[in-house]
Amino acid sequence: MIDTLGSAAQVGAPACAAQLQASLRSVDYLAGDDLAMAAFLALKLNRPLLLEGENGVGKTEIAHAFASLLGRELIRLQCYEGIDVSQALYDWHYPRQLLAVREGQGHRDVFSQEFLIARPLLRALEKGDGAVLLIDELDRADDEFEAFLLELLSDFAVTIPEVGLVRAARPPMVILTSNRTRELHNAVRRRCLYSWVDHPDAERELEIIKLRAPDIPHSLAMEVSGAVARIRGLDLVHRPGVGEALDWASALHMLGVMSLDRESAKAAMAALVKDVDDQRTVLAHLDDVIPVAQD
Repeated sequence: MIDTLGSAAQVGAPACAAQLQASLRSVDYLAGDDLAMAAFLALKLNRPLLLEGENGVGKTEIAHAFASLLGRELIRLQCYEGIDVSQALYDWHYPRQLLAVREGQGHRDVFSQEFLIARPLLRALEKGDGAVLLIDELDRADDEFEAFLLELLSDFAVTIPEVGLVRAARPPMVILTSNRTRELHNAVRRRCLYSWVDHPDAERELEIIKLRAPDIPHSLAMEVSGAVARIRGLDLVHRPGVGEALDWASALHMLGVMSLDRESAKAAMAALVKDVDDQRTVLAHLDDVIPVAQD
C-alpha cells in the first residue's frame, strides 16, 4: 500500500454551517441552508458530497467556491459516456518505459509508480487535503465507471494492479454532481452526503445578480430576477440557469436598458434562452413574463 503525501489545506474549515454559508458568500457563492449544512457535514466528516439538480443551478460552481474558500487546488473530472480508467485515474508513460528498456535498464520495473501518468483521480489522492476533487456530471458515465468509483468514495483509495493500493494520507474534499439524466446507483449514494440544488427563487436570484454584477441598477436586477422566475415556470425543454440570468441582466445593462420591457427582453433573448423552441415559447408568453406595468 502506498500512502500519498497530501499537503495541508491553506485555510481551516468553518466551525458551523452558518459560518460556512457566510464564508461562501465572501467568495460570491450564495448557498441555501440545506446545501450549507450538507457541505459543512461533508467537510467535518470527510465524506463525499453528491449534488443533484438541473443544469445551471450552480452545482459545479460550488466546487470552485470551495477551492477558493479553502485555498485548495480544484481538480475536475468531466464525466462522459465511455470514460475509463486511463482517462480518469492513470495511464502508463509508454515512451519512458520503452526508453528505459532500450537503455539497458530492463532490470527496472517499468510498471512502477515512477512511470505513471496521473489523471484527475490519482492527482487528487496525491494532493490530499490540498485539493477539491470535482467529479462532474456522473450521470453521463456508465454503470461500470460508477462501480469503479466505489473504492475511492469509501476509502479515498484506488487499486492499481501493477502498483497496489494508493491511498490519500489526508482525504481531499470530493464533490460529485448529477443532472439526473439517469439514476445513480444506491451504492454511490450510500457513500455520500446529499443535497438537491434547485433554481433560486426571485429574491435569491436578485441577491446573486447584485453580488456578481454590482454595476447593474437595482431596479433592473429586480425586474430581471422576477421575469426569469416566471420564464422558468413555462413549459420549457431547458430552463435558464443562474448563469443565463446573469448574462441576460448584463446584456440588458450593456444595451442601455433602464427598465425591462417586451422589446428589450426580446432583443436580448439570445443571452437567456438557448433553444429555438424554448425561445418561441417565451416570446409567445411575453405578456405573462413582462407585466404591463413595466412597459
